[in-house]
Amino acid sequence: MDRFFRPQFRPAPVREGEVIDVKIEAVGEKGDGIARVNGFVVFVPGKKEGETAKIRITKVLRKVAFAEVAGESAAPAAEQAAAPEEQVKEKKPKKAKKEVKEEPKVEIVEQDSEEF
Repeated sequence: MDRFFRPQFRPAPVREGEVIDVKIEAVGEKGDGIARVNGFVVFVPGKKEGETAKIRITKVLRKVAFAEVAGESAAPAAEQAAAPEEQVKEKKPKKAKKEVKEEPKVEIVEQDSEEF
């Protein structure tokens, strides 16, 4: 077995100074928003889960990057491109409440007992 095996290195999909639109997917331990660009984690301070923003990459490390907010996301198209699975999900119409069928009322009528 090779002691010096190293997994294949993939370069980061972002570069310092690059400006991109992202959707914040989660919030980190310290309160920073977490976005993903092609699976690569980008920390964005001051953003909450579900928000979109235009960000500028400030620092890139091997596994993560850090960014600052450069403005609000320009178009909802950025949201749609970031999360295509949300487009597929359609709201189903609510089902109408089932009608309760009333059973016919049966009256017991006493008859004179005559034998046939």
